[in-house]
Amino acid sequence: MKQVVQNYKSGELALLDVPVPGCKPGGVLVRTAFSLISTGTELMKVSEAGMSMLGKARSRPDQVAKVVQSVATNGVPATYRKVMGKLDSYTPLGYSLCGVVEQVGAGIDDVKVGDLVACAGNEHALHAELNWVPKNLYAPVPDGLAPRHAAFGTVGSIAMQGVRQGESRLGEVALVIGLGLIGQLVVQLLTASGVRVVGVDPDPARCELAESLGATACGDPSSAAVENSVAELTDGHGVDQVYLAAGGGSNQPVELAARLCRDRGRVVDIGKCRLDLPWNAYYEKELDVRFSRSYGPGRYDPAYELEGRDYPIGYVRWTERRNLACFLDLVARGKVDVEPLISHIAGFDDAVETYRSLKDGELKAVAVLFRYPEQAVEAEAPAVTVPAVKRTAAGGSAPVRPVRTPVRLAFVGAGNYATSMLLPHLTQRDGVELSTVVTTTALSAANAQRKFGFAEATTDLDAVLGDKSVDAVFVVTRHSSHAELTRKALLAGKAVFVEKPLALTEDELAGVLAAVEESGNDRLQVGFNRRFAPLLQEARQRFGARTGPASLRYLVNAGRLDHGSWYLQQGTEGSRFAGEGGHFIDTASWLLDADPVSVYAVAPSGNEDLQVVLRYPDGSTATISYVTTGASGFPKETLDLVADGKVLRLDDFVRASVYGHKKWVSSRLPKARDKGQSAELAAFVRAVRTGGPMPVPLESLVATTAATLAVQAGLAGGAPVTLADAR
Repeated sequence: MKQVVQNYKSGELALLDVPVPGCKPGGVLVRTAFSLISTGTELMKVSEAGMSMLGKARSRPDQVAKVVQSVATNGVPATYRKVMGKLDSYTPLGYSLCGVVEQVGAGIDDVKVGDLVACAGNEHALHAELNWVPKNLYAPVPDGLAPRHAAFGTVGSIAMQGVRQGESRLGEVALVIGLGLIGQLVVQLLTASGVRVVGVDPDPARCELAESLGATACGDPSSAAVENSVAELTDGHGVDQVYLAAGGGSNQPVELAARLCRDRGRVVDIGKCRLDLPWNAYYEKELDVRFSRSYGPGRYDPAYELEGRDYPIGYVRWTERRNLACFLDLVARGKVDVEPLISHIAGFDDAVETYRSLKDGELKAVAVLFRYPEQAVEAEAPAVTVPAVKRTAAGGSAPVRPVRTPVRLAFVGAGNYATSMLLPHLTQRDGVELSTVVTTTALSAANAQRKFGFAEATTDLDAVLGDKSVDAVFVVTRHSSHAELTRKALLAGKAVFVEKPLALTEDELAGVLAAVEESGNDRLQVGFNRRFAPLLQEARQRFGARTGPASLRYLVNAGRLDHGSWYLQQGTEGSRFAGEGGHFIDTASWLLDADPVSVYAVAPSGNEDLQVVLRYPDGSTATISYVTTGASGFPKETLDLVADGKVLRLDDFVRASVYGHKKWVSSRLPKARDKGQSAELAAFVRAVRTGGPMPVPLESLVATTAATLAVQAGLAGGAPVTLADAR
């Protein structure tokens, strides 16, 4: 299928061929009929991409702050690779469309194949021929509403949320500053609510359009006509609300808002304009400044948008989806007219040229639509693909298939970790061939194929598992899918490298082990890379053998996650420690050369900090302090191992030291922290090529996973948990 994409580093726009997205549970696959270009938001993004690196930095100081923090935590080279990887990737455009349901995922019962729906979201309603859209980001289109009009649903929801934030009432007077697409819709929504509207825009054509759609008066922001109209309509008191729907770097909109708003009026920011509030003017009138967040409640909440968890209507009357449905209803009943806003309809094949014309100013437009080619055949009946390979019981004696040289690898998932920490090492390794990348999001597969040289990109997992030329499968997806994908790959006879965690529940772990037993295939490695870190390996060698029990302390200054991170989706992806804690348990067990026999975990109330105590057969203990409330400038990982009159210390994979009869201190690493990914991957590839033992024994992987699961059980029970009980 085709999709409009942009390279944020070069500014290149392209109509790219990408794999068709899969139809996941909880959503529908939609074939686009019309998609809407947001001439404000999208063109701002397109313009930013065309800036120099310095210009990009100036326009996004929030991202610059994240880069600075990443440098402090991960070092310059790793941060540079990560930033350049993100910049030099294709990113999607679009967030408002109308299309036909082509396939229905499991758990969806409110629409069927062939239904017309309006879709929202800058990750799901893209300028693409096909999109997978979760339940709370689509709404059925009312009978009789034209698809090109329904494509306005998302931007209509943005305007509607802004009007709701203004709490307009019958008979009030409102000022709308900025008469672009959002401003024109705000004018109509306010007029439909019984509010008289004055519009402000420097473009006379837009002023005329707003007056034709219901505004009482419109004019240039610097003209006296606007102030005179406000004075006449309000008896000199000023407007009840001001809606800032303008963009740009001028502070004129907020200054005008203060001048024309009444005492204790409301100012609502919908667009993205400069907000240097003149303190005296806003203070003297005690103006109520409000922000309108996109389409409405639910926006940026993964539980609502991705998992389909609705907010009870008794507590949240207007959510994203209800706003979308309400706007479609208003357009269907003729209360809002979007036809006059359509300046141009372009064929989807002309998308790149259309963006260029808009950016260069050749095409003057309020709203531009892409029309997609109609399908000559009817959509297929809905189907659910279950990628499973059935094997008869082999009694654990099935031989491992001989491997070739080069080793052919397939990746299931191509997110940030895969593209920044794994694939760069593999592309530089002799004797490795990147065969296929599999993702559910088409564009990420295309990006990985382009950047790392995969021979194929697809969304069909079955095809990869059934491909006898593939020697090993890397599972680098979200945590909730690790165990099931690992199980299927083992049953298909593949060597498997799965990122941590191996499993989120005891049943999932049991399922993986059942697959090993059924297939006789135990070729499994979990991404516990720290034991392969050269600095830690040298420190362990310098420490030498021990005779008595050891005490190990591991402080993990994990820090807080960004709002919206999928790591926070504990209902589906497990706790944060469940996802990451295996790293630290594996490192402790490797240093102590044993598997833990019991786990005790405690957590202070009100935050995610954990104290985990592991006990080992010889009496050794390891205490892992996993904290999220520490200072961001402090190193992430510090470790101390004490035994037999010796101390080993690791400082965040930058420096290590051993104190004993002699003192050894490593030199500070000249480059980035090496946490062992390269050596781990080399060991895995070597084992696959030669058929030799896997880098970490399966028994150790299982013990570490069971210990990680026992942490949650210990928190719930408030007592130590033996690993036998945890399993």
